[in-house]
Amino acid sequence: STCQEGSHRLHRSLPQVDGGETPIISKMKFSAALFASIVLGSGAADAFTAGVRRSAKVSPVSLKETISEELGTPCEDECAMDSFPNMPASVHPGVVTGQAMLDLLDHAKENGYAIPAVNCVSSSGINACLEAARKNDAPIIIQFSSGGSQFYGGKGLSNKNYSAAIAGAISGAFHVRTMAEQYGVPVILHTDHCAKKLLPWVDGLLAASERYHAKHGEPLFSSHMIDLSEEPIEENIDICKDYLTRFAKIGMLLEMELGITGGEEDGVNNEDVAIEDLYSKPEEIFQVYDALTPISNMFTVAAAFGNVHGVYSPGNVKLEPKILSRAQAYISEKLGNSAPADGKPVNFVFHGGSGSDVTDIQEAIGYGVIKMNIDTDTQWSYWNGINQYSKKNYDYLQGQIGNPEGPEKPNKKYYD
Repeated sequence: STCQEGSHRLHRSLPQVDGGETPIISKMKFSAALFASIVLGSGAADAFTAGVRRSAKVSPVSLKETISEELGTPCEDECAMDSFPNMPASVHPGVVTGQAMLDLLDHAKENGYAIPAVNCVSSSGINACLEAARKNDAPIIIQFSSGGSQFYGGKGLSNKNYSAAIAGAISGAFHVRTMAEQYGVPVILHTDHCAKKLLPWVDGLLAASERYHAKHGEPLFSSHMIDLSEEPIEENIDICKDYLTRFAKIGMLLEMELGITGGEEDGVNNEDVAIEDLYSKPEEIFQVYDALTPISNMFTVAAAFGNVHGVYSPGNVKLEPKILSRAQAYISEKLGNSAPADGKPVNFVFHGGSGSDVTDIQEAIGYGVIKMNIDTDTQWSYWNGINQYSKKNYDYLQGQIGNPEGPEKPNKKYYD
């Protein structure tokens, strides 16, 4: 099956790996308007959007076929797009990896927006993200944590050796791949914080991506985060180098963390962490950049500038986005004539974005943030929708039979 009456195939792209080549598929030009955030509201939308101005040129290596082609589920109506004006030609509906992903991230930096990243624990949450992206004609990042992955697999499974978390994340990945093409939006498929004890979880997912790459010419996931911020920086960097070397062979991106994100999330409590650990130093960020760049440019840095997981009352969180600006200037000075023209050699990630002031968001984006996590706000949105429905229909949700319309009236339609 094809996306539009057999006239086109969706364009896939990856860096060439180990001299291997895949058949060239007809090029299609896809792009997207920028994300007017549905979960943060129209007031925060400008933090993610700044107007699309230009496109990038790429020379990708193409893949074999799309999920819709492989499964015989053709894209129809609005999702059967052959163009997305003003985005790089390599960026297509569906999961983007390799060079297409880099082109998308570069486009975000060049045009002053960050792609929202939402942690999902269910197919309904994934579909809500895809729907929001489609309504806004925008790319989105869908990501899984280890705990969320285990939940996706179901609490009835044993998680010995992280087997349930591995299976759950893989299951979620296939759901995203199948539905992202149907919704017609570009998606980066990512996994969130992976501390040292959780490395076997990412190892299992990486092995799955390597097998997927052997068959499809791209990894199952777009990227993984390795969070060794609680380890000595030398160990953090050494382990990240090992993973990036392996990632680069199949066109995957590494997100690494420096400093600690405060607050509590997914069972990890950093509410009492030392204040100084919430702020990264330019010298540390350069140390990471200098170590990883010779291996691959496919990495991002989640540097700490006061970020906290969760939403707190005003005044309790002190963000210092200028830390990112100082780091970009410090690294550019070190690079000398080889520094990029925009003076922003590092792609930064904004963790703990929920509840942040729009001014702080916009400032951070101006300093090279291209990805922003908004887990807590979307969790609340999900719960609040259920809560409001329950309150509205309270009298019809107290039993299967019997409501204000009569003691024998059935209530199935209210909880079906």
